This record gives sequence, C-alpha cells and structure tokens, in this order.
Amino acid sequence: MKTKYDYLTVSAALEELKSLGFEKDYNIYFEELNAQPENYVIDYLYRYEGITNPSDESTVYGLRNQSTGEKGVFVVGDLSLIEGKKRDILINLEIKSKSQINE
Repeated sequence: MKTKYDYLTVSAALEELKSLGFEKDYNIYFEELNAQPENYVIDYLYRYEGITNPSDESTVYGLRNQSTGEKGVFVVGDLSLIEGKKRDILINLEIKSKSQINE
C-alpha cells in the first residue's frame, strides 16, 4: 500500500488513480466490495484534512480485487462518522494492508 499525504485535492487524487487504471467507483458498486471484501487490497491511500478545520477530513482509497485484478476507488469523509459495514470493511482493509507491509 502506498500512503500519500499530498494534500492536493480529492479530485486530483481521483484523476491520478484513474490514470493508473482505478476506474470503478465502489461508492456506487459497494455491493461488489461488500460481497467479498477479503478479495480486496488497498494499493493507494490518500488522506486529506481541511486547511482551516482538521476535522474536515476525506480519504480516497485505490482498491484492487486480488482475484480479478479489477481496480477502483472508494471515497469517504471522516471515517469516524461512517457506521456499519462500510466502516468495518475499510478498517479491516487498512489493517490487512498495513500488516502486509510489515511482513
């Protein structure tokens, strides 16, 4: 996983990821991610904090399905405000990705 703190904009991160083949929007196709989250890894992670308000946070995930090779993005605001399955999946993917880096 490549963590980036470029603090450009979410739009810039999405453009960069699109140029790298991350085209599917998992915010729209969440059920695919939800069906088999264990098949996904985070290849890129961009975190942004608001310039005037640090709690104004956004995260852009570049996700890849290890089984199919399909790549896409998932964008969230403040992760602490997200509840349920989406939050659980994202936290577990971050833990999985970090543990693979440390192996």
